[in-house]
Amino acid sequence: MTPVFTDCIPEQFQFEKVDSYSVLVNFKGENVTSDAGISLIAELDRKRGITSRLARCFKDYREAKRIKHPVDSLIAQRVYGLIMGYEDINDHEQLRHDLMFGLSVGKVIGLENEAATLAGKSTLNRIEHCPETVSNRADSRYHRIEHQAEAIENLLVEIFLESYSKPPRQIILDLDVTDDLVHGNQEEAFFNPYYGGYCYAPLYIFCGKHLLAAKLRASNVDPAEGALSELQRVIKQIRSCWGKVKILVRGDSAYSREEIMAWCESQVGVDYVFGLAPNNRLLQLSQSTKNRAAEEYSQKLQTLVSFFETLFIPDQELKKQATALVDESVWYCSLDYKTLDSWSRNRRVVSKIEYGEQGANTRFVVTSLPTKLVPPGRLYTQKYCPRGDMENRFKEQKLELKSDRTSTHTFVGNQLRLWFSSIAYVLMNALREQCLAKTELRNAQIGTIRTKLLKLGATITFSTREILIAITNACPYQETFAIAYKYLSMLPNFT
Repeated sequence: MTPVFTDCIPEQFQFEKVDSYSVLVNFKGENVTSDAGISLIAELDRKRGITSRLARCFKDYREAKRIKHPVDSLIAQRVYGLIMGYEDINDHEQLRHDLMFGLSVGKVIGLENEAATLAGKSTLNRIEHCPETVSNRADSRYHRIEHQAEAIENLLVEIFLESYSKPPRQIILDLDVTDDLVHGNQEEAFFNPYYGGYCYAPLYIFCGKHLLAAKLRASNVDPAEGALSELQRVIKQIRSCWGKVKILVRGDSAYSREEIMAWCESQVGVDYVFGLAPNNRLLQLSQSTKNRAAEEYSQKLQTLVSFFETLFIPDQELKKQATALVDESVWYCSLDYKTLDSWSRNRRVVSKIEYGEQGANTRFVVTSLPTKLVPPGRLYTQKYCPRGDMENRFKEQKLELKSDRTSTHTFVGNQLRLWFSSIAYVLMNALREQCLAKTELRNAQIGTIRTKLLKLGATITFSTREILIAITNACPYQETFAIAYKYLSMLPNFT
């Protein structure tokens, strides 16, 4: 049996003496917090009204007179916990007593003779737990809070639209899927040989660093399953606000499907650029470009070898040394291509050929953008390749906000967890773009922002008319905090 160490935590810990002084540690700092920076997040949230609007996507069937923790408070507590690195609901059994968390959700706790606390793990779990046996939340005894999926999906796009002061001329929507490994008997979890484990395969849509959609899916479906419907939903909502914006849809070869490309082509102002898997026909069409790349590489190599031979005794090592110094030859070309059966029309395909010591490395993308508008080299390097930055968004979601903590049994409950993580990301990205744009953290990862700006030690004192949060004067990021506060105070209040 695993021992339960929490049942026998010592009252005090004694460490080695420092300069003849005894060093003692305990957990009795009642008015001390390690999360003082959450004040920035809470103020930003009040300005933007993000978690409060998320709360409106829920129906609360509880009796009003018996409610101690309203839905907006529960959701804010849960999302702030994710932002501060507390991904487990069990963490809130202790966090419910944290004064900073109380202030962040608009409650004053910890006052003398005041026993009020925040919600514990059981109460928070009633939001996320979606038991199969409950079909009607209004009639349920324990699970009487219900979310509306469509409203949450629309909210993510709505927040994105609000982040612009005026409609942009063009936006790029990135489609991609990632793995979400599971370790239990979750619904819709299957073994995926590509990812090498049992997992979900959530579909994401980003616009730069803005998250527009996070759709949880089973991992035994086609990689493009549901991509078109999500794309249509998101673009329809964008166009309802920005009628003239040009949209470029971007993704890897999983999305170069006839139905997706045909739909984009049928829309005014919607273009696409997708990766395309190579085949014999494409390789044959790009053969002449490959030959020119090989010829150019051979000429560069021979020129350098000839120069070395004027300086050193000719031998086989000279060619090896010259090879290490010669850059690969990179050529691009546009092809007019149509598959035998799956494509309804001819389309522009751009090939990129890198020729070096190991031979040719050929890649393809398919696009609706014409050659006269975007030449082949610029299309590949400037339009397609930047999609790789989306991997950094996945990294932030998984490592810093625990979007892969989909460990409830039901699929619906796990989708809700993914949305909570998504809202946490939206809040942190808003802090980065609207408050930290003039600081050293403007391009920082979420984990870095949390460590440097949010996880701050402080003491909290109460008086008759004010609450003072005194952050340690040894904090090295005081200037960054001050700049963030300056820009935060300039933001308009959400109405």
